Amino acid sequence: MTTVEALENKLSEPSTPLIEDLRRPEGDILVLGAGGKMGPSLAKLAKRAVDAGGSQKRIIGVSRFSNEALKSELEDFGVEVIAGDLMDESFLEKLPDVENIIYMAGNKFGTTGREHFTWAMNAYLPGRIAKKYKNSRIVVFSTGNVYPLTRSGATEEDHANPIGEYAQSCLGRERVFEYFSHKYHTPMAIYRLNYAIDLRYGVLLEIAKSVWEENPIDLQMGNVNVIWQGDANEIALRSLNHCTSPPNILNVTGPEILSIRTLAKEFGKIMGKTPVFLNEPQPTALLSKTDKANQLFGRPRVTVEEMITWTADWVKAGGSELGKPTHFQERSGKF
Repeated sequence: MTTVEALENKLSEPSTPLIEDLRRPEGDILVLGAGGKMGPSLAKLAKRAVDAGGSQKRIIGVSRFSNEALKSELEDFGVEVIAGDLMDESFLEKLPDVENIIYMAGNKFGTTGREHFTWAMNAYLPGRIAKKYKNSRIVVFSTGNVYPLTRSGATEEDHANPIGEYAQSCLGRERVFEYFSHKYHTPMAIYRLNYAIDLRYGVLLEIAKSVWEENPIDLQMGNVNVIWQGDANEIALRSLNHCTSPPNILNVTGPEILSIRTLAKEFGKIMGKTPVFLNEPQPTALLSKTDKANQLFGRPRVTVEEMITWTADWVKAGGSELGKPTHFQERSGKF
């Protein structure tokens, strides 16, 4: 897989379980924050799934859409697009009432120095959304960053203990949605994700590029979980059938704990390179356990081996990138 066309097709390829699951919830699907890293492929995946299932559901994507080409691309795919700023009260109030909400809006990178904006996006805006869509079901994108660093992975029953203001604001987002779920009995699922990968961004791309370019790889964050973005998007959409009040919390990532050193060596074998390392792994890392999600949805369809092979081929071919590093090595929570 070495072309954007092939990648986009793979990311938006629905499974049979997804097609069946999207027949179940009544009403259309509104994707708030559809212009981010995952939003476009999620909207396309939803559109293909409802079409394959013979449903008349509308898929509606909302974002600022500063990239006009992306807006046109989604429209050509059959996704209805509404362009505007969710922080604009008048724009927000004019959005259509929709039964199913995928909430993906938020801010992470650039938090340091603009903490006020991050808190407004991640903790104030959720209250406005939750109130407007109190009669809908809502899947709320969150992050595994709300957990502390662990040795073996956090479960949904573990206490949140976020490191740094970005992660703290994400816990704020969860608590605000949780408040409105209690107040209005709004069914919700809180979707704690780390780390989704696309060949144009993600942990595996960053490791593969470092190996290919013979740049040193810092091993202090010695382990990681990853999941193919297509699988992560499927779980988000299927979670519409698992919304509850109080909110249902779901960890979403790959089930394997992966060694950064081992991943780099695997890329080295494929690329004919010898990885260069810095520092030694610390005993803890940002890790999540996904037993609950695996029981509901099964294991991710795309394997780690496939992701490694595809990423190596992409890097060797000089594939395009989104220019959005994950900063997965960050241990102090400063983004």
